[in-house]
Amino acid sequence: MTDVSSPSGAVSRLEAWTMAIRPKTLPAGAVPVVVGSAMAFADGVFRPAAALVALLCALGIQVATNFINEIYDFRKGADTTERLGPIRTVAAGLIAEKTMIAVSAGLLATVFAMGLYLVWLAGWPILLVGLLSMFFAWAYTGGPFPIAYSGFGDLFVFIFFGLVAVGGTYYVQAQTLNAPVLAAAVAPGVFSVNILLVNNIRDIATDRAVGKMTLPARIGGGAARRLYLLLTVAAYAVPLLLWAAGYPAWCLLSWLSLPAAAGQVRRLFSSEGRALNEVLAGTGRVMTLYGFLLSAGLLLPSITGANP
Repeated sequence: MTDVSSPSGAVSRLEAWTMAIRPKTLPAGAVPVVVGSAMAFADGVFRPAAALVALLCALGIQVATNFINEIYDFRKGADTTERLGPIRTVAAGLIAEKTMIAVSAGLLATVFAMGLYLVWLAGWPILLVGLLSMFFAWAYTGGPFPIAYSGFGDLFVFIFFGLVAVGGTYYVQAQTLNAPVLAAAVAPGVFSVNILLVNNIRDIATDRAVGKMTLPARIGGGAARRLYLLLTVAAYAVPLLLWAAGYPAWCLLSWLSLPAAAGQVRRLFSSEGRALNEVLAGTGRVMTLYGFLLSAGLLLPSITGANP
């Protein structure tokens, strides 16, 4: 990908849309669905078609949220040349605002159409979840009271990329929900919050300058870093809760990702500015590794007959 510092940089259309999609944030959309589907498999209620559609809808909403964020941060002046994060394509003139609006609307319409299959399977609760998810994809940075500018963005990320995504994925396959599924949802939720925390720690100065009062902008970088550490600890407590609830000890496979997580914590506490971009990407990698190891631990007994 070409490194561009101004609208005049040589960036292809494909590269511009790849930037807008923000691949480093996509684990927040995919991992919850993988974990929810693994819980469904472990409970004997797995439905592959439902799991696949749930994954496509989750990723679609994640990408649409990123696109809408570009539109409204551009309008509010949050994406300036002083920003330390990756280039924002609308602000840089790489993608026209009207084009981004049209693509965002088309993507949400496609997600709604795909989601009707899940509504057919699981009924009105999933319709409500889908409509709320699409509304908050807009309300996160749009509207008169944007969530991202209020300091409540982290809470909404935990709810929608944790409890709702994992719980909803399980529900469309089982038509029911239980406490262990919600416990499992905590891990993707807190990792998603950590991705957002790193992003917003990096941007504290520029966000404050335009009135974007994210949680780190309100509590400061030091407190936000300590919160990241606390949430990481919470994620690694989840396999113990699942084991205590009767799921296999293989869930503890997720602890193999602990050294990588500890490495990102160390880097977060020792990094500033653009160096935090790598911590953001690293947090996404840890989330992905953790999610797949936890899911593998849930699947192994059913696949191999192993029961430690």
